[in-house]
Amino acid sequence: MSVRRVMGTEIEYGISVLGQPTANPMVASSQVVNAYASATLRARRARWDFEEESPLRDARGFDMSRQIADPSQLTDEDLGLANVILTNGARLYVDHAHPEFSTPEVITPLDIVRWDKAGEQVMLDAARLAQQLPGNPMITLYKNNTDNKGASYGAHENYLMRRSTPFADIVRHLTPFFVSRQVFCGAGRVGKGQDGRGTGFQISQRADFFEVEVGLETTLKRPIINTRDEPHADPDKYRRLHVIIGDANLSEIATYLKVGTTSLVLAMIEDRFISRDLTVQGPVAALRAVSHDPGLAQQVTLTDGRTLTGIQLQLEYLDLAKKYVEDRYGSDADAQTIDVLARWEDVLTRLETDPMSLSDQLDWVAKLKLIEQYRSRDGLDWDDAKLQLIDIQYSDIRPDKGLYHRLVKSGRIQRLLSDAEVDSAMTNPPEETRAYFRGRCLEKYASDIAAASWDSVIFDLPGRESLQRVPTIDPLRGSKAHVGELIDKCETAEALVRALSR
Repeated sequence: MSVRRVMGTEIEYGISVLGQPTANPMVASSQVVNAYASATLRARRARWDFEEESPLRDARGFDMSRQIADPSQLTDEDLGLANVILTNGARLYVDHAHPEFSTPEVITPLDIVRWDKAGEQVMLDAARLAQQLPGNPMITLYKNNTDNKGASYGAHENYLMRRSTPFADIVRHLTPFFVSRQVFCGAGRVGKGQDGRGTGFQISQRADFFEVEVGLETTLKRPIINTRDEPHADPDKYRRLHVIIGDANLSEIATYLKVGTTSLVLAMIEDRFISRDLTVQGPVAALRAVSHDPGLAQQVTLTDGRTLTGIQLQLEYLDLAKKYVEDRYGSDADAQTIDVLARWEDVLTRLETDPMSLSDQLDWVAKLKLIEQYRSRDGLDWDDAKLQLIDIQYSDIRPDKGLYHRLVKSGRIQRLLSDAEVDSAMTNPPEETRAYFRGRCLEKYASDIAAASWDSVIFDLPGRESLQRVPTIDPLRGSKAHVGELIDKCETAEALVRALSR
């Protein structure tokens, strides 16, 4: 494989209510999601189908007991919170105290960027629509990972992998990669420690919130490698690697590299190409140590006795990936794989020589440069509260308020996509996965869909006593090439289900 695989992201957004510091975030988040659904989804609103979800199944071969699971892990329970499926195949819902956008399934890193960015625009519109409701105060959303008061919320990635790949291999080879990956995909943070009281700047917003190497939890005792075994596909063929360690990136290039390089490393693991032992001693402590050093000189100790910086550890993976692509694909490697390798090498080289030269590409560097400008101009120490305000303002998704968006507008941040490409992804599904079938059905047959999930669409057809479930267990079936002509031809949901039943 190359960088191409079935993948997606899930981003929880920070939320605040103007003038109401004690406002219930679940209520505010529900207002945001419901406002968007009411304004954009016509006819009936399909509910989310929880039937096939199994959040307590562990990749290590057991199921956690519901009696001992933290309530935050029971994502298969319908809590009555706002939860809708969009015509672009995405899921917009309330995850406990945050509005969350889960992209539809895509197969390239650039498509991840496109639908992830579409999620930002959906959230922006949703907050604006919620504010227009009578009596509602202003609700502001932030694409970040911590309130700097001890709370952290996730930016998760999902990658479909071969079930035949031993999970122990995934843990062994992926842990050092995640410890060091933050040097180019960290979002940057003012403050250290979970409550942010430690002074200074660090590379990653999430690093301080990880406590164990491997585990099933996502909100308590967060693990570097999450063992949740919920494939949303044929479980005999696939596993879905649920990655919870990444930061929420605004930079398109950072997101692109984050998922592109990870997909390449997973391909090497699946093909058993990695022969080097890159295991890190004390990976949780190493993760935090690398994050706490924006000077990028912090070294980690490998189990073979070598000491490497985060950049040097990444260069080991880059070297392997270049050899892997040349060995398996040669001149037939696809364009995005070649581009990811080139950008990966360029970024690591420049991080070694002049990190600030990447202020137009990487979130943490862009944020640090801004903060240093304010510190220099106003003589601010690292413990000055103004710096944390700058930090959070960087992640404000409003174009006229967010510092990231101001940098983009002034040409100081590079982009990979046009506004038109992102706007289209707000309503249109990707064409190469089952998300196409889900999204087109919701767009064309909304009044006849009772529920949907990643692996099914459930129709409620006139004259039928029972609901009709159409399974979508194969993420690569239900694409435009597979069902596009059929959906175009079928004017009613009844006609579609009849044709599919044949």
